[in-house]
Amino acid sequence: MTQVRVVDTVVATMRCGDLEGYKLLVLQPVDQEGNQGQDMVGLDTVQAGEGDIVLIIDEGNSSRLILGNTLAAVRTVVVGIVDRIQSGGEQ
Repeated sequence: MTQVRVVDTVVATMRCGDLEGYKLLVLQPVDQEGNQGQDMVGLDTVQAGEGDIVLIIDEGNSSRLILGNTLAAVRTVVVGIVDRIQSGGEQ
């Protein structure tokens, strides 16, 4: 799983039927030092919002298993919202 920040919401007038009912988010990978990676779009399954740090699965088969649809056209899925990060006894 990868840790990313929710940057924005995607507005799409048309979607693949498998994605109906899910929010699309613009996600930006971040590491512990605050370094940022390239933006990506992911499917929200946990009601994340802008500014949230979230965990994603960025692999098609695992993402489709989470949705319960082995034929869904999806690769990246948000699977958790981070409440806090604890490393070496420090928060």
